[in-house]
Amino acid sequence: MYISSRSELSEFRRRYRWMRLFVVLTFLVLVGRLVQLQIVDGREHRDESISNVVRKEWIPAVRGRIFDAKGRVIATSIPSHAVAVIPHYFDTGKGFARLVEFLGLSEADAEAMMAKISERLANPKDMRRFQQITVADGISQEQLAAIKSHEDELPGVQILDVPVRYYPYGNMASHLIGYMNEVNADDIKKPVATVEDPYRASDRIGRSGLERKFEAELRGVRGWRKKTVDARGLALTSEEAETLVIEPKLQEPRPGSDITLTIDMGLQKIVDESLRGHPSAAVMVMDVHSGRILAAASKPSFDPNLITRGLTAEENRALDENPFRPRIDKTIYENYFPGSVFKPFTAMAALEEGIVTSEDVFHCSGFHEFGRRTFRCPKPHGDLTLREGITVSCNVLFYNLAEMTGMDRIAKYAREFGFGARTGAGYNSEAAGSIPTRAWYDEKFPGQFRIGFTLNAAIGQGNTKVTLMQVVSAYSAIANGGTLYRPQVIRRIETPEGDVVKEFHPEIVRRTAVSQRSLDLIMEALTGVVEDKDGTAYGARDPRVSVAGKTGTAQVARRARQPGDDMQRFYYMNRDHAWFAAVTPAAAPEIAIVVLIEHGGAGGENAAPVGIEIARRYFDEVAPREEAPLVAEKNDKARQRPKRVVADETEAVTASTHRR
Repeated sequence: MYISSRSELSEFRRRYRWMRLFVVLTFLVLVGRLVQLQIVDGREHRDESISNVVRKEWIPAVRGRIFDAKGRVIATSIPSHAVAVIPHYFDTGKGFARLVEFLGLSEADAEAMMAKISERLANPKDMRRFQQITVADGISQEQLAAIKSHEDELPGVQILDVPVRYYPYGNMASHLIGYMNEVNADDIKKPVATVEDPYRASDRIGRSGLERKFEAELRGVRGWRKKTVDARGLALTSEEAETLVIEPKLQEPRPGSDITLTIDMGLQKIVDESLRGHPSAAVMVMDVHSGRILAAASKPSFDPNLITRGLTAEENRALDENPFRPRIDKTIYENYFPGSVFKPFTAMAALEEGIVTSEDVFHCSGFHEFGRRTFRCPKPHGDLTLREGITVSCNVLFYNLAEMTGMDRIAKYAREFGFGARTGAGYNSEAAGSIPTRAWYDEKFPGQFRIGFTLNAAIGQGNTKVTLMQVVSAYSAIANGGTLYRPQVIRRIETPEGDVVKEFHPEIVRRTAVSQRSLDLIMEALTGVVEDKDGTAYGARDPRVSVAGKTGTAQVARRARQPGDDMQRFYYMNRDHAWFAAVTPAAAPEIAIVVLIEHGGAGGENAAPVGIEIARRYFDEVAPREEAPLVAEKNDKARQRPKRVVADETEAVTASTHRR
């Protein structure tokens, strides 16, 4: 077939057009790819390329310190060494085996470490593979030397100088101070709102007590430094490599703020020593004129150093299986039947409502019959005034008061002194307790209310429950003339340089609607509990210190004998709780002390000696004075109560003015 030159030219032009289109398309694809690499994904690839040679190392921030009221260090940070791994550079074969050998890890711990590393390596686009993972804390000097001497065999492995939390006083006040432990996934996803520095794996966080409450203030902000490395992750020092580091090269860490408490560890030591021999107990000491907590003990306690370090399975099991619940803060989280320490508030209700006077006389024959039930007293007391009834803790007198006063009036004055509501101390979860009313019974037990419930409530039993924090606040209010303070454990927050960030001043909850006359009568009766021969705490008195207080013996829910219980343990767990609530010195109170001995039996025999010992040693060792004897004077002038503090120059509000 003959093909003309024109046909050949036409064919060539057609092919040329296709070639040109192919070239143009190829060029556009290349340009598009360049745009994607340089513009769309440019930052990611640039960061990745830089991360191959430039590494950002995190510098831990030093956590703020915690001091007691006299400047003693309660919680601080001490130098320690940790091992960190950067997964991208880490040799998961031979390097992993050598690291496990040097650290002496068990098979389970080695598997856990590998799981952490593998998680970061699973996704090639996960930039966390360039971030440090802490795989071992607090390594020994031998482990440190082994790793340092074999650095060439351990690419991607770093030794970090990490401050570790340390509590010099161990178990003392540990429930209040709290502890730390490692963050979990929820902590990382939903951090504390006010924390500046986001949490990363292996960080530690305040988990209870003040460590948790003031996590944002104590934590600080970590810093970082940049350095260049080779393909194996080993540091480079050449000037050429240093030019790859983009300014800034260093960000210094910012340490956390320091916190000064109201707690006095000298007094805390006295409290702990006074509880020796009692397996389960709690004590609180408060300044009656400010609401500041001076000591808070919950026994048994725990060592925050061990928990912060990380408990072994055996240590964790020992805490969980301890029948006296060492994890529970008995001063604020647990609530108890108050027993007779509640009687002064029943008496106030009767006095303020004009139902009884200080001169009225009651007769105790040892029992009180109501309906078909007989309510008993420990013994027949004969004829008694209200003051004497409190001193000898006569149940029959208070059964009579309960009938005349009624549950709602008793509840009204109990709430006036803070019972039935959380105090707002805030450092741990707090129970509100329970102050029942007629409406409460109608809601919980419709149609079942009986006057017997009121009789039980009047002596601190039935459905009446309180916390130690509430009791110490209420007795402080009795002692200071009727001012109920919010409990405080913090004095101030400061920067590491000593600049005050926040000062905590006493906070008044309310001026109680109780007359000074009623408060004086109650204080006189409380003094008689310890000073009078018939007083329930007379056997525990100490002539070196004057104490006004109230004993209590609160019934507990009877417990069936458990498998493995011997008779001694069975008997002990069914004993009543022993209470003693007091203020001292009796003539001009400065501190309030509340003691609870779980299953301690009679309050006068077991709790009162503890409280009076704390009072004596407080004035001997913590706040000694020379000018005035502590023994209570016998004349009326010495027993005068301090005048009630009011917010302004207007007349103090009393129950009588409310009734008008």
